[in-house]
Amino acid sequence: MNLIVQKFGGSSVADVERIRHVARRVADSKDQYPDGVVVVVSAMGKTTDRLVGLARDISSSPSAREMDMLLATGEQVSIALLSMALQELGYKAISLTGAQAGIITENLHTKAKIVNIDTVAIKKLLAEGYIVVVAGFQGTTADQQITTLGRGGSDTTAVALAGALEAPVCEIYTDVDGVYTTDPNVVPQAHKLSEISYEEMLELAQLGAKVLHPRSVECAKKYHTAIHVRSSFNTHEGTYVKAMKDLEIHRPVTGVTSDLRQAKLAIREVPDKPGIAAQLFGALAQANVSVDMIIQSVNDNLTNDIAFTVHEDDLKSALNIAEQVARDLGAPEVIHDPEVAKVSIVGVGMIGTPGIAAAMFDALAQAQINIQMISTSEIKISCVVARQEVRKAMQVIHDKFVIDESAVNSDDILL
Repeated sequence: MNLIVQKFGGSSVADVERIRHVARRVADSKDQYPDGVVVVVSAMGKTTDRLVGLARDISSSPSAREMDMLLATGEQVSIALLSMALQELGYKAISLTGAQAGIITENLHTKAKIVNIDTVAIKKLLAEGYIVVVAGFQGTTADQQITTLGRGGSDTTAVALAGALEAPVCEIYTDVDGVYTTDPNVVPQAHKLSEISYEEMLELAQLGAKVLHPRSVECAKKYHTAIHVRSSFNTHEGTYVKAMKDLEIHRPVTGVTSDLRQAKLAIREVPDKPGIAAQLFGALAQANVSVDMIIQSVNDNLTNDIAFTVHEDDLKSALNIAEQVARDLGAPEVIHDPEVAKVSIVGVGMIGTPGIAAAMFDALAQAQINIQMISTSEIKISCVVARQEVRKAMQVIHDKFVIDESAVNSDDILL
């Protein structure tokens, strides 16, 4: 079908004037796509935060079901107002909740995953000439319970709808022009990418980049749907997220990102015998503490040091567990550092380009930045550094690897 799915975030529909602006953009798209336009909308501005605040004023621990019932109302306001704005422009438009749009989720409140989309209702409305405006971030279970999809839920709704409707592109409108080589607020020389692979975008999203949520990228890859990330406030081309085989530009390093919400722990001098790591990380898993990077170093006295990183919100729980495990094992010390950050480079071109890791480490060494931990995959290298040095680390790494796309050549990398 020659249709398009578009998603507009909270900043794009933050007030009445912006909603009118979105309506004009959607109307222009309707003229270009004869088979129709489906629009997914988030709640206005800070609406979700306000609703969460109201719930906390009522209860210190509101039920997950009632939180979903409450939070789902934010998007309903947006879709109704946008539909009204489109009708004022002379277009047929209709708003649908997640349930009305046929979005079926698993039976899990506040962070449900979409399991199926029944597109019959949407396709019928498109055939009748309607612009269909769908509430993002929400769905319904098989037994009609309202659920929400958690962080990035509206992006995921839009991409999943595009896949189900076989739309070739899902446009994600936001307050930035696209995906940049790194955060322009940290590195002024950052430039916008014209395209990026699903794999690279997924790594960047998981490593701290906030343009797209990882779940939406995973969904796009599953359905082979291209994502076009672009600005709500101009008509410039943004960044296309698509399959690696469809990329026109190949570079060893695509982007640099950082995650400041990291904490490091280490258990010193644990016995060097089987099962120790399983005991520690099994206990952390039981407490729902996700572990990121792990290093085990061998001492010369038949003991090991085990260091690992967690999200800073999990530091207290992780520290309590590590201290209990250390006592059980007779380990003398647990140390922790809440002032660390992770800086990473990502690029599918690293697979066939030797020397990338050495070049990254050299750039940090030249800047007198100490590397505390290292983690690698085929298309990613991450280093833990002191949090106070992360801005400098991102700058020197970006200077080392990332060049403007107009001059990209695989031989141009500075090694």
